[in-house]
Amino acid sequence: MRRTGVILHLALALLTACTVATPPAPFITPSPTTAPTSTPIPLTQRDKAGFARQRERMVIETIERRGVTDDDVLNAMRTVPRHLFLPESERDHAYGDYPLPIGYGQTISQPYIVALMTELLELKTGDKVLEIGTGSGYQAAVLAQIPGIEVYTIEIVPELAESAHQRLESLAYTQVHCKQADGYYGWPEHAPFDAIIITAAPDHVPQPLADQLAEGGRMVIPVGPPGGYQTLWKFVKQPDGELRAFNMGGVAFVPFTGEGVEESE
Repeated sequence: MRRTGVILHLALALLTACTVATPPAPFITPSPTTAPTSTPIPLTQRDKAGFARQRERMVIETIERRGVTDDDVLNAMRTVPRHLFLPESERDHAYGDYPLPIGYGQTISQPYIVALMTELLELKTGDKVLEIGTGSGYQAAVLAQIPGIEVYTIEIVPELAESAHQRLESLAYTQVHCKQADGYYGWPEHAPFDAIIITAAPDHVPQPLADQLAEGGRMVIPVGPPGGYQTLWKFVKQPDGELRAFNMGGVAFVPFTGEGVEESE
């Protein structure tokens, strides 16, 4: 299989701002067998105010203090109701800085990692973003909360794809386009993308995703063996098609699944 050339450049200045020296172990089990309900259980005004305070504290204590500075990203993290993207049983833990199970062996990433990966995409008005691994839809909602961004998101698990689509639609994220498919192959009908974010870890960069990244586009992806720690990489596509790579440190994600990644091994 043809591999994308990679020019490895360690981005030390960036690495300082995103230290995840001891990331939590992958939060794969135990997990519920069903996805969170697509219709949120009604909350009282007191509940909503309480979650808003937790969200603000989350941004200040676990995101800003660790070096995330992009105002649009911080505003998105303050705005998107993470508790509505979780099973009811996990709602009280929504604003803790750790991953949580969402069913079917999948997780919602810890808030700091969501903010960091979003900031690394360097999004600007008019950008078109591809997300691989919709999960419950939280990362897609954060992306869509940034002004002028169009989001395309793919989920391989049919039940998660359907519930995320319903949830995003009910919360009026109209600029998010959902698809149930194997994300390894991307979404060529809407390529090229200005940014691509992958929220599960393959052991290599999928070639179709590299091909669908626009010149100057940014890809943020965890790469490494399943069941352990991986490396978070930021790639920037050069005029000659090469991917310039920046090592952003250690992370722990659920494995990238599907026929595409299996056939490429």
